Amino acid sequence: MAATVVRYLRSVGSPTSASPEPGPVDAPPDFVRGYPQPRPDLRAVGADERAPVSPAEFRAVLGNFASGVTVITAPPGEDEEGPAGFACQSFASLSLDPPLVTFMVARTSTTWPRIARAGVFCVNILGAEQGELCRSFAVSGADKFAGVTHTPAPVTGSPQLDAVPAWIDCRIHAVHTGGDHLIVVGKVVAMGAAGEGDPLLFHKGRFGRLAD
Repeated sequence: MAATVVRYLRSVGSPTSASPEPGPVDAPPDFVRGYPQPRPDLRAVGADERAPVSPAEFRAVLGNFASGVTVITAPPGEDEEGPAGFACQSFASLSLDPPLVTFMVARTSTTWPRIARAGVFCVNILGAEQGELCRSFAVSGADKFAGVTHTPAPVTGSPQLDAVPAWIDCRIHAVHTGGDHLIVVGKVVAMGAAGEGDPLLFHKGRFGRLAD
């Protein structure tokens, strides 16, 4: 499955390995500020595909939709020193039968090719007190797993972060194009939840939590 995804990435012009050259990697998501980076050119997005609204207006309007926050992780490859991971706001359940979930990732991400090569991933759903953990996985050019305790997910071996309210172990099922992002579908092979604690929420550019 990993080889299939890598061939797909090559066919659409996305990188299949991390670039050794200095530059932006995993630009922090819009909900995490304080890490300015130049915006890389988008791949495979034609002028006729761009929406008749400004990026600022798009973000402002979509910011009214509250969402949860996750960290997507994958085990290291043969020639990689450590696991891969990134903070992801765009995650959702997709299907009950078969059990499928989905997340979206920018074409410019250098973490995604590592996950694609692995062919597996674990969705770590963050709790209300884990905003700093989210920020650590949004930083570019750093060891995102420094000081982060984790154990292998039971089926794929992807990092299951300690103390998260819930986790979902997956194999990559399909990858679809979506403008400047890729839509990744995962087939659930194992999952678990602590059954307690509030989720970490994001709304209008800020972290939040449920109120009674």
